[in-house]
Order: sequence, then structure tokens, then C-alpha cells
Amino acid sequence: MGRGRTGRRGAPARWAVVATAVVAAVAGCDGPGKGRPSSGSGGDASYGRGVSPLANPDGTRPGLAPVTSDADRAEARRIVERLSTKGRGPRTGYARDEFGYAWMDSADGVPLARNGCDTRNDLIRRDGQDLRFRSGSDCVVVSMTLHDPYTGKAIEWRKKQAAKVQIDHMVPLSYAWQMGAARWDRKKRQRLANDPLNLLPVSGPANSAKRDSGPASWLPPNKSIRCAYAVRFAQVALAYDLPVTEADKKTMLNRCGG
Repeated sequence: MGRGRTGRRGAPARWAVVATAVVAAVAGCDGPGKGRPSSGSGGDASYGRGVSPLANPDGTRPGLAPVTSDADRAEARRIVERLSTKGRGPRTGYARDEFGYAWMDSADGVPLARNGCDTRNDLIRRDGQDLRFRSGSDCVVVSMTLHDPYTGKAIEWRKKQAAKVQIDHMVPLSYAWQMGAARWDRKKRQRLANDPLNLLPVSGPANSAKRDSGPASWLPPNKSIRCAYAVRFAQVALAYDLPVTEADKKTMLNRCGG
């Protein structure tokens, strides 16, 4: 595991406490879907309740807000500089199921695991606003408003149009496989696939355009978010001891003014 996260993967009890805090933060004092934009700590009202990745190193807080100040961009570059590099390996043997079935609630060692709600709905509850739930459920979201960081637009989402919003793996699972995850045990791959640090609800078309690209090949259309995207990509890679390609690291540094 990368520095700063060693030990948390093996401490599910600690994450039970974190999970409770995260659910409370998502609901807010005004009830589900009424969370207020963060202030201080990197919050930006134009990004819903999204916060800067520098203020959200575990991914338990919502969204992705821009990294803007000179000091924060310098800190962003320091994070990216820690990344090791290597060439991208073959895709041989990759399958989504190698990382567990989609949106499993039983990936140990990550926030919100085993809370009775699948990962996809956990992330929608974390980032969405004006949430409406299926009758009789406090898990299954049937409608919401998402302030999408990738496009900078608000998306009015309904479950019957599910593909309009997709959950992006910031470090794509195929990319991770090619950069070393092929040699991991299954439990570590399940953690990566379900870790909120690596997951972000975004525009479906934008996510489909990204596919399994690294930052050198794809960046969010919304230019103001590109340094924040680079930071979050680096945070995930460092947390899981994943290298990136030299071209990806160079692009990430450039996006943050390096």
C-alpha cells in the first residue's frame, strides 16, 4: 500500500465509524439530498458539495472541486511527483470480474462496505443532491441532481435513464491491471474497484469517452477540473502502489502548472 494509507485497509472497524460520519454528511442537517456546499476545506458551490481532492484524501467527501491557489497547485505537484513510472503492460487476462462483481457491498477494508447498500448507490448518495429514494428504501436512489465535475454541468438524473450518470473508476480497472494489478490478490483488486477514493459519479457520455485511458490520453472536458483530476488519479495510484506511465505523469504535472 502507498504511504498515508498503510493500516487502514486492515481496519474495517475504523471504517464503520467513518461510514456513519459519511452517511450523516451526505444527508446533512436538512435530511437526504439537502447537504449544503462545503465552505473552507476546498468546497465550491458551483460544484455542488464537491471538495478539493487535497481536502479529501480518502474520498469519503463528495465530488471534485478545482485546485486553484498557487499553494494548492504546488502541493498537487508534490503529490504527483511521488508517483513511480513504468510502461503499460499487456491487457492479457483482464476481465471486470477479476475485480469482483460490479458494485459489491462486501469488499472489506473500504468505507461503506457491508452497510446493506451497493457501492453505486453509496456513491450516488455521497455526491447527488435532491435525492429521492425508492419507496421503502433508504438505499436505492431513483432521482437526483448531480453537479458533474467532468463537464461542469448539472445533470437531472432518473433511474429509468441510468446511463446518463455513470460511476467512473478514476484509475480505470484495465489500466490498473496493466500497471500491476494482474499480480494482486483478489481482495486488493476488490478494494480498488469499490474504494470511494477511486470512484466518482459523472456524465455517462464523458465516462464512456474516457474508457481505460490514462491522463495523457484523456482529461475531463471541463478544463478547470483537470489539476484536481490529476491529483485524485495520483492519490489512488499512491494508495495502491501503482505506477503510471511517464507520459501520464508528465501530463498530470503540466495540468497543475509543472
